Amino acid sequence: MKKVVKFGGSSLADAKQFQKVADIIHADPDRRYVIPSAPGKRFDGDTKVTDMLYECYRIASAGGDYTEALNRIRERYEEIRTELDIKADLDKEFETIKNNIEAGAAVDYLASRGEYLNGILLSSYLGFEFVDPADVIFFNKDGVFDEARTDAVLPKRLKDLPNAVIPGFYGRAADGSVKTFSRGGSDITGSIVARGVHADLYENWTDVDGFLVTDPRIVDNPAVIRTLTYREMRELSYMGASVLHEEAVFPLRKEGIPVNVRNTNAPDAPGTMIVESTCAKPDYVITGIGGKKGFVSITIEKDLMNSEIGFGRKVLQVFEENGLSFEHTPSGIDTFTIYVSQEEFAPKEQNVIAGLHRAVKPDLIELESDLALIAVVGRGMRKTRGTAGRIFSALAHARVNVKMIDQGSSELNIIIGVENADFEKTIKAIYDIFVVTKI
Repeated sequence: MKKVVKFGGSSLADAKQFQKVADIIHADPDRRYVIPSAPGKRFDGDTKVTDMLYECYRIASAGGDYTEALNRIRERYEEIRTELDIKADLDKEFETIKNNIEAGAAVDYLASRGEYLNGILLSSYLGFEFVDPADVIFFNKDGVFDEARTDAVLPKRLKDLPNAVIPGFYGRAADGSVKTFSRGGSDITGSIVARGVHADLYENWTDVDGFLVTDPRIVDNPAVIRTLTYREMRELSYMGASVLHEEAVFPLRKEGIPVNVRNTNAPDAPGTMIVESTCAKPDYVITGIGGKKGFVSITIEKDLMNSEIGFGRKVLQVFEENGLSFEHTPSGIDTFTIYVSQEEFAPKEQNVIAGLHRAVKPDLIELESDLALIAVVGRGMRKTRGTAGRIFSALAHARVNVKMIDQGSSELNIIIGVENADFEKTIKAIYDIFVVTKI
């Protein structure tokens, strides 16, 4: 087999974690290509190196003395290098970084050095070839990942390398500068590399035993999902489940490459397998529960709107013109509701309201703020009667007022709208009825 393995920031936070990672890689010769993140938090209250780099850039761009901030970053790497007796030359690397800061390097360059430096250390520690992603992963002039150019370069560069370390999170922009993915983008790098080398498996190592049914900050010790489909993962990632970056799935789906989410601190645990499709029966009717707070609903009432051709298009065009994307649009015969991010909507609310009056001449517009959306996801719901009824029953028992419920035509997910204040209560009630009691 050929495996690509990505390790998150918590997995590479210090020398002890580096040793765990090395043991995992050397335990399986099929783990040939390694994607490291920047060092994460070593303990509660610690700071991630990427955040330290952003702070360093903030100081430098404001004309301040960034020396102390950069030295603190250097200390993190020197601590790892010294404890493990790694021979990599960090003096040269930090001198280059300092020179580039003085020359006015952009924020993406400085933010990417977390992964770059960790890759230098890890490649030296493992004895693997170091491959700079700026030489093999590309973005176009619009800042979008350039799949065609990357596919032309990356596979050729890795073809004859038995092993390599390719740092995550960044590549090269069309103008030759360093360009980063969004935060958590090392997952995307891993999936791009996995597709580029036609990997049999992409292992994503983190600090949990796999994809959990729901947020452990809300439910104590939630169950681990043994098998998850790409579509289920996409729904859960979008609604807040952060084990794997939501965009990481796209390169993998094109090749049908499965993902195994594993725990660096419990390497014998099987973790979660994420696959295109499976006949494996889920442990519960639902696969997972995710959610987000901070939405506002805009309800438009107008008599006979259902017979007015183009009504929905005109409404959504107002939101488009104001640069707002919508989450859900439940509707009735004479009502049309749009859920959007409250933070994004608030500064533009009066422009939107005025635009709606001009576009569709509604009888009434009502706003309701401080709402949360919760997604109940699961391929098992398709063949199970009464799932929505059980959700309503659980929430009624928990005294939660449901503002909205919307089931997708694929029967893969049910979206529930509640008040922000009922967010945690709602998730606990749904988890209890489907996982704890299995009613």
